[in-house]
Amino acid sequence: MVFIPGGEYTRGRMYKLPDDGLKWFPELLKDDQPARKLKISPFYLDARESTIQQYAEFVSETKHRAPYNWPAGKADPKKLDHPVTAISWDDASEYCKWAGKRLPTEAEWEKAARGPIEGAQYPWGDRQPTNKDARFDTVEGPGPVGKFAPNGFDLYDIAGNVWEWTGDWYARDYYGAAPEQDPKGPAAGQYKVLRGGSWADVSKYLRVAHRTWARPAERGPNIGVRCAADFPRR
Repeated sequence: MVFIPGGEYTRGRMYKLPDDGLKWFPELLKDDQPARKLKISPFYLDARESTIQQYAEFVSETKHRAPYNWPAGKADPKKLDHPVTAISWDDASEYCKWAGKRLPTEAEWEKAARGPIEGAQYPWGDRQPTNKDARFDTVEGPGPVGKFAPNGFDLYDIAGNVWEWTGDWYARDYYGAAPEQDPKGPAAGQYKVLRGGSWADVSKYLRVAHRTWARPAERGPNIGVRCAADFPRR
């Protein structure tokens, strides 16, 4: 795991997008505003997305259900270094608990994804991504974890490869109402927040401020997990 230092950072989008001028409801792509200063306690985050091999150990030990895309319920031995996919929010949460960890909050995830760069669009800055930066905009599915350069906090694939579950319920207007210290998302909701973009998405979805959501039961072929842990470790 990587240590993510606590402190203040600005969560949310600090640049303009074409949809900002739209007047109708819902206001598309405005749920990442207002940009606000938050204070985050230090924590740990997995340097890489959880792999099929790691999840297979969890399934073997706990008899938890296997992802539906495993042939005959068995992990593909040729893809053990790929991120696990097709897991629900509950699957991801139980896996993290088994590993002695937890899901990151949405605020923690964005703090980690930004690294030491304040206000940039992507983990590496404002430069538009290429296929040398991340795995995205492809029909070939996810690739092995850790094959692209890490961000400033030494996190790999924080943009692209697979969407990553967070612990938070989704609310479109939460950024304006969230507490300034360690926000954990709304108390209830219909959807859970996903962050980071995936192999199937175009570049705009890889922005560190971009938010999307899915029903907790969703098990998509482009959805995976990266676990967090409290500091100090308990």
